[in-house]
Amino acid sequence: TVTLALNYGGRDEIIRAIKKLRTTMISEKDFSHLLDTGGIPDPEFIIRTGGEQRLSGFLLWQSQYSELYFPTWYMPDFTPARLDEAIEEFACRKRRFGK
Repeated sequence: TVTLALNYGGRDEIIRAIKKLRTTMISEKDFSHLLDTGGIPDPEFIIRTGGEQRLSGFLLWQSQYSELYFPTWYMPDFTPARLDEAIEEFACRKRRFGK
């Protein structure tokens, strides 16, 4: 699954999800379905272009176990070859899921 999130704010998304709550007992799965990305798998790999090594509120809830890639080039310079490069680096990583 490839998801492009433009004009997105993680805190705003969480506040809107909380406003949807109607019960006092809620699981992580229930809460996840209230978010904008409800029903979409959490990202395994996030590419943040421009060299900034931060998420800036991007997918706060969903990115818990995501692998991060911070290339110095900007989005307009994103090419299929650069995507292949990023995926190759991701494939070499050993995912630990917080352990």
